[in-house]
Amino acid sequence: MAIFMTIFVGLRPVDAAFADMVGYDAGLSEFYGKFHFDWNVQNKIFDNFYAFFGTYNLGGNLFFTTIAAIYFLTAYYAMKRLFPNDIYIAYLVFLGAFSTFSYGTNGMKAGMAASIFLLALAYRDKLKVCIPLLLISWGFHHSMHLSLAAFALTLIYKNSKTYFLFWFVCFLLACFHVTSFQEWFGGLTDEKGAGYLLVENEESDDTIKGFRFDFILYSAMPIVVGWYAVYRKGLQLSKFYTCLLNLYLTTNAIWMLCMYASFTNRIAYLSWQLYPVVLIYPFLNEDWGEKKYKILGTVAGLHLAFTLFMTWVYYAD
Repeated sequence: MAIFMTIFVGLRPVDAAFADMVGYDAGLSEFYGKFHFDWNVQNKIFDNFYAFFGTYNLGGNLFFTTIAAIYFLTAYYAMKRLFPNDIYIAYLVFLGAFSTFSYGTNGMKAGMAASIFLLALAYRDKLKVCIPLLLISWGFHHSMHLSLAAFALTLIYKNSKTYFLFWFVCFLLACFHVTSFQEWFGGLTDEKGAGYLLVENEESDDTIKGFRFDFILYSAMPIVVGWYAVYRKGLQLSKFYTCLLNLYLTTNAIWMLCMYASFTNRIAYLSWQLYPVVLIYPFLNEDWGEKKYKILGTVAGLHLAFTLFMTWVYYAD
């Protein structure tokens, strides 16, 4: 399945429908001379990876197929390690996520970084593997510093009640159109990040602006599942799921503080990269009960239905 997706997505035609793809393909021809690793770039690994393909004229097909392989195969091995008894269920949920296809074809740097980050989380019990993978994910896309900082926070402070409260407060701030945090984050980040947060950009790949009830509704599903597991079902949750849930709550809450930015979907992806895992983890790896697969089937069906609705109805021309 992962190999099929690698070939299918990697060998897609260069088309304006995949906005970033056109720019990357054109940029490959701008490199010349001998390749040298450049430390003075924003994304230490990806930018040099891109320059390597351009310098040696390896071609767009190989470049995009390599990207797809990193994205889909890394995610597969993350699911295999996280859900060893239910690999195919987990991977199908990953493929059905709202952001999976778009970040394999458009926001490709973020997509690769996200898959590597998931694999790092899968090796959380082996720090010699986990830490290098975390750094590699940051090397593919510098926005991962938020995810890394949030992950470090969840390792230090573990009270889920506080994270649920933080998420709810950020939701209220978004409802009242409070953008001061968005402006503050814009002052802390680099020039490109500030452009996402502070500048009204007509070239945004998300044409819908303002309060994103659709994104909140989508984002809330893993939170509802987690809340039910903790406070209604009273499960004794594993340390990893608690960390995972707190990490998702943190990154999604920060997105809500930046909801009115031009590229809000790309900021939301910092939490959505965790979405498939945090959604299904309590059903497959916690003591949910005998009907866990039946309930999971309903949750996964709603998850896929949202993706199909957004793709074929909400965003349809």
